[in-house]
Amino acid sequence: MADPSNVSIVIPAFNEGDAIAAVVSTLHGAAPWHELIVVDDGSSDATGARAQSAGAIVVRHPYNKGNGAAVKSGIRRATGEYVLIVDGDGQHPPEDALRLVARLGEYDLVIGARAGSTQATQTRRAGNSALNRLASCLVGREIPDLTSGFRGARREHLREFLHLLPNGFSTPTTTTLAFIKAGYNVTFEPVQARPRVGHSKIRLARDGTKFLMI
Repeated sequence: MADPSNVSIVIPAFNEGDAIAAVVSTLHGAAPWHELIVVDDGSSDATGARAQSAGAIVVRHPYNKGNGAAVKSGIRRATGEYVLIVDGDGQHPPEDALRLVARLGEYDLVIGARAGSTQATQTRRAGNSALNRLASCLVGREIPDLTSGFRGARREHLREFLHLLPNGFSTPTTTTLAFIKAGYNVTFEPVQARPRVGHSKIRLARDGTKFLMI
C-alpha cells in the first residue's frame, strides 16, 4: 500500500470552474497527500483561481493544449513517489482515490474501472465497450475500462512513457497499453463515476480510437 503522503494528486482541468474548488477541498479532506496539483489548461473561466483558493498548486497553460498535455505537465511538476490522476469534474469520490492508492504497492498501474451504468450516455457506453473488447483482443487480456483517466502509478514509470503520450484525450488508452506492452503489472479497481459537473470535452470517435496507433 502506498502512503498518501507519498502521492502527488494531478488534476487536469479545462473550464471546470463550477467544480474544481469542491474537488480540491474534498480530496484535501480525505488524506494528507504529498501535494495536490491542478493543471489549468488554458481555461477561460476561474478554474485556476478557484483551485488555488482551495489549496491546490496550480500550473497554468497559456492556452488550451489538450487533456493529455495537462496530464504531462502535472506529471513533470509532481515530486511524490506516486502520481494519482483525478478528473476535475467531480466524478471521482475521494474514497475511490484512497482505494486506488491502497493497490499501488502491489501493482505498477492501478486504473479506476467504471461500472457500465455510470459511463455517461448509452452511446458513449456502447463506444467504450467496443474499444474495451478491441483492446482486450490486441493485448490478450481483459481490459474492462480502456478510457478511464482515473489512475495511479509510480512517477518514474509514468515519466518513462511521457514521450508517447498525445496531447488529447487518448492519453489513458496510450498509458494503459504502454504499461501492458512493457510488462508492468496492471490492475483495474472497480469505481463509481458520479455525474460530472458541466459538459464533457471528450469526443469518443476522435479521441478513443487513437490508441490503434500505439
